[in-house]
Amino acid sequence: MAETQRALDSDEVWTLKHLALDGALGSEAKLSCAKLAERLDASTQTASRRLQELESGGYIDREMVGDGQLVTVTDTGEKQLQAEYEAYRRIFEGSAAVSLSGAITSGMGEGRHYITLSGYMEQFRTKLGYEPFAGTLNVDLDAESVREWPRLDAVEPITIEGWESEERTYGPAYCYPATLVTAADNYERAHIIAPERTHHGDDHLELIAPEGLRETLDLEDGTEVTVRVAE
Repeated sequence: MAETQRALDSDEVWTLKHLALDGALGSEAKLSCAKLAERLDASTQTASRRLQELESGGYIDREMVGDGQLVTVTDTGEKQLQAEYEAYRRIFEGSAAVSLSGAITSGMGEGRHYITLSGYMEQFRTKLGYEPFAGTLNVDLDAESVREWPRLDAVEPITIEGWESEERTYGPAYCYPATLVTAADNYERAHIIAPERTHHGDDHLELIAPEGLRETLDLEDGTEVTVRVAE
């Protein structure tokens, strides 16, 4: 399983927001620690430490220049800001619905192996209310849905706990109740499954269900679908 990304505290999120407001989202922004400290109402040392922490966590890139530094918010940092945005949108709009679109693709067969492991399967039965079909349905997301993917952070998942066998340790997985929408039908008893909540597949998702979705819905590679998730 992937290593979990270190979560930011509120001060670091506040700093990341100000960097984005200063133009560091999507391009380089030139700044000094003194100027950032003024924006944050903090000391220069505190501003410098927060930049170091954001850089070490992969949320920003920095390049030191003669009269300051060039800062860019990374893709990881942008996803953090998108998650914050979705949390506030949920507060004010009362909805955490997410729609992700893409095309069916063939996987590598790993999903079949992991889903059938007893440590996961018993939890699927208890927490999802069904025994998943031995395999996942793979969807390659379009560009717009890749940008929408971080909105899932505003939806509370069903947690499948990690466990240990005699041979190895297996990490947790997170399941999001989903409806699979095709041109001909809606299938409402599916779940997006992600091995780590903070390590989404970016351009790819996997679905589990009590039936083989390819056969049940007559899906082929390249078939366009939409996956809808709502709390």
